[in-house]
Amino acid sequence: MFNSLISLPKNKSPKFLRWLDILVLLAWGLLLLKYSVTGQYKLLIHPNYFGLIVVSSIVLLALGLLKTFIYWQSSLDTTDNNEHITLLPTGWSGTLLLLVAIAGLIISPRVLNSDTALARGVSDTLPLTRSQPQTFRTSTKPEERTIIDWVRTLNAYPEPDAYAGQPANVTGFVIHLPELPDNYLLLSRFIVTCCAVDAYPVGIPIKLEGNRTAYPPDSWLTVTGTMGTENLTSAESKTTKRQLVLTAKTIESIPTPADPYDY
Repeated sequence: MFNSLISLPKNKSPKFLRWLDILVLLAWGLLLLKYSVTGQYKLLIHPNYFGLIVVSSIVLLALGLLKTFIYWQSSLDTTDNNEHITLLPTGWSGTLLLLVAIAGLIISPRVLNSDTALARGVSDTLPLTRSQPQTFRTSTKPEERTIIDWVRTLNAYPEPDAYAGQPANVTGFVIHLPELPDNYLLLSRFIVTCCAVDAYPVGIPIKLEGNRTAYPPDSWLTVTGTMGTENLTSAESKTTKRQLVLTAKTIESIPTPADPYDY
C-alpha cells in the first residue's frame, strides 16, 4: 500500500493555466513599468515608493520571461514527467488578476476630484490623527507658501488674525463648498501619506469679487492676493466661524499639474 501511494501519478495543470500564470506576471510587470515611465505612479502612491514600483516591474517581467522559458523547455521534453509549479493562483483568480492588469494598461488613473474631497471632508487644519506633511519651513516667506504650508502653519499657530495682511500665491483645484457663500470658493489640494486611498483634502477659502460660477469645480487655479479673516456663516448649519481667507487679486486658470498632490 505504501508503495502504491508513492507511485501515484502527479497532477498536471492544463496548458492554458500555465500560460495564464505567465500572462499575469507579464501583464502586471508591464503595468507597473508603464506607471514608472509615464509618471502616473504619482496619481496612485507616494513618490517614496517609486523605487519599489520599478523593482517590482523588473522582477515580475523577469519571472514571466523565466516561466516562459521553463514552459518552452518542458514542452520539448518528450518524457512528459514534469510537474507544474504555480507561482500565482490560477483559474478564476488568475483570470481576474489578468483582467485587472489589462484594464490598468488601457485606462489611465484619474486625479482625485472635488466629489472625492467633499465625500472625505475638507479641512483648513490637519487632524491630529493624520501624518504631518513632510515639507514645512517656518522661515518660508508668506508669498512662497503652498496651500499645504498655510494649512500646516494654521495647524501650528491656530490664530487666523495673526496672518491678516500677508501676501499669498497658491495653486489648487476648485471646490464649491455648500457651506460657503456664492462669492467664495475653496482652493484645495490632496495630501498623500502612502497612496491615493489614504489621501485627504485640505483647503483655503478664496474670496471673489463676483460669483464662483465663473470657476467650475475641479478646475485648477493659481490665486494671488492678501490673507485676511472673515466670520463665515454656514448656509446649512447657520453657525459662524472665524476663518483665514484669501482675498483674490488675480486668478489664473492652469492645466491640471502632472503632480497634483502634496506630501
